[in-house]
Amino acid sequence: MTTKTVAGHDIEVNDEGFFVDPEAWTEDMAPALAAEEGIDALTDQHWTVIRFMRSEYAEKGTGPTVRVLGKTSGVSVKELYQLFPKGPAKIAARIAGIPKPRGCI
Repeated sequence: MTTKTVAGHDIEVNDEGFFVDPEAWTEDMAPALAAEEGIDALTDQHWTVIRFMRSEYAEKGTGPTVRVLGKTSGVSVKELYQLFPKGPAKIAARIAGIPKPRGCI
């Protein structure tokens, strides 16, 4: 485990940069995490996906796959890749402070 500072908070992350404790995440951390992924500003659509990821994690214990995101979040798969070009499920999960979804490489 590694500790990193995000928006003034010391957070434990695993070797892939995902939060060890998703409860340590706050919304004010998301812009800083997004910037690390090359996303300059979070739009309303970004926030829709981020909040959906957290909701799915809270309900099911894992974040959704890209396919599930595209079908149930209200944001199409094409838009997901525009919002999170490096991999929608993986990058959105990292920004949302949840573990990497099952099935992500």
